[in-house]
Amino acid sequence: MLPTLPIGPFIFPTAGLVIIFGAWFCLWVIEKAALRLQLDAQATYTLAVVGLFAGFLGARLTFVALHWPAYQQNLIGIVWPLTSGYEPLAGVIVGTVAAFFYGRARQLPFAATLDALTPGLILGFMVISLADFLGGPGYGTLTAVPWGISQYGVRRHPVQLYELLAGAFTLLVWWRLVDRRRYEGQLFLTAVALTGATRLFLDAFRDNTWIISNGYHGWQLIAFAALLLSLILLARHAGTAGNR
Repeated sequence: MLPTLPIGPFIFPTAGLVIIFGAWFCLWVIEKAALRLQLDAQATYTLAVVGLFAGFLGARLTFVALHWPAYQQNLIGIVWPLTSGYEPLAGVIVGTVAAFFYGRARQLPFAATLDALTPGLILGFMVISLADFLGGPGYGTLTAVPWGISQYGVRRHPVQLYELLAGAFTLLVWWRLVDRRRYEGQLFLTAVALTGATRLFLDAFRDNTWIISNGYHGWQLIAFAALLLSLILLARHAGTAGNR
C-alpha cells in the first residue's frame, strides 16, 4: 500500500494522482480508438469529456444534496476540498445521460461510438482498481496463498491486482477483435460480457463488497445481469449474421 507520495515538501494522495492521470489517459485512448474505428475522433473525445465532467459534477452535487446540513454553514466546502464526498451511482447516471444527449446532438452512430468508448471504460475500471490498491480503502479476503499481500497485519488476496489483470485481458481481446468485428457494437458487447464474467468471479475475493438483503453481493448481481444481457445480444446478432 502507498496511500501518499512525498514529493519535496508536499505530500500527495496516490489515489487522487492515479485518478487524475488515469482520466487523461482514458480520454487519450478513446480518441485513438475512434481514429482506428474511422469515427469522428474529435466528437467522440468531446463526448467522453462531457460524460466525465458531468459525472463528476453529478456525483459531487448529489453527495452535497444528501448531506446538505453539513454544508449549509460552510458553502466553500462544496467546492473545496474535492478529495472525498461523491455518490458514484449518481455520477454514472448523470455522466451517461449527458454523453448520450451530446452524441445525439452530434449525430454520432450509437453502437460504433460505444465500441470506441469501450477501451476507455475498461481502463477507467483499471484506474479505480489501482487507486483502490494504492489508497487501501478496499481489500481482499483472508488467504494463505503465496502471492497474498500483507494488509492491516494479515495476509489478503490482492483483489485489485486481479481486477487489473482481468482488465488487461479484456483490452487485449478488444484490440484483437477490432479488425474482425462483424457489426457495430460487437466490441462493446464482448467487453461487457468479459467484464461481467470476471467481476462476477472476482467480487467473491473482496472482503468489503456491497452486501444487500439475504447476503447477496450487489455487484455480483449487477455483473451477472450485464453478462446475461450481453450474451443474449451477442447470440441474437450472431444468429442474424448467420441468416444473411
